[in-house]
Amino acid sequence: MKNLILATVLSLGSLTVFAQEANSNNREVRKEVSNVATSQDNFTEVATSDLPEAITAAVAKNYPTAKINKAYVNNAKQYKLEVALQDGTIGTLYSDEKGNWIDI
Repeated sequence: MKNLILATVLSLGSLTVFAQEANSNNREVRKEVSNVATSQDNFTEVATSDLPEAITAAVAKNYPTAKINKAYVNNAKQYKLEVALQDGTIGTLYSDEKGNWIDI
């Protein structure tokens, strides 16, 4: 009976050690993922009046009820647009400086 209790205690003790190691590994992975997301989002805000005409024309053509609330640009001249539709839907669009839609 003592052997059974001892075996149970040892197995439960070893499981908690494995669980702690797994949690610490998850924290490291989360830190790496958040660093990647930060490095990809190097956009700086610009005035919506400073947007190229091609971008405003593309928004007007493809989303006629949309209003550009905020605009951002990165070093590669890619634009991030926060738009609101007339029905209250809010979204983010990405475009190059020529008004072509891109996926980021």
